[in-house]
Amino acid sequence: MAKFVAICACPMGLAHTFMAADSLKKAAEELGVEIKIETQGADGIKNELTKKDIKEADAVIHAIAITPQGIERFDDVDVYEISLKEAIREGKQVLQEIMEELNLK
Repeated sequence: MAKFVAICACPMGLAHTFMAADSLKKAAEELGVEIKIETQGADGIKNELTKKDIKEADAVIHAIAITPQGIERFDDVDVYEISLKEAIREGKQVLQEIMEELNLK
């Protein structure tokens, strides 16, 4: 099973952060893949990704409109950076494209 991790963050950290996270989570469920999503919003960091989470992931996604806190955690990994809009509107397509590119099932 493919395993993804993601960060969703926007300047205000209100609606768009959580809409993007919900869309990616729903897409992962539909595709039968695992995903852990960290949100950085008005209420702080929730579901924080650990170094272990990042290391074990097949792919790392940043759906961000700001530089997230703790960005240095991702210095040694390839990151798929997408807009919050893409995550909200095309979450399933984004995951499918990454899976195809990396030959994941």
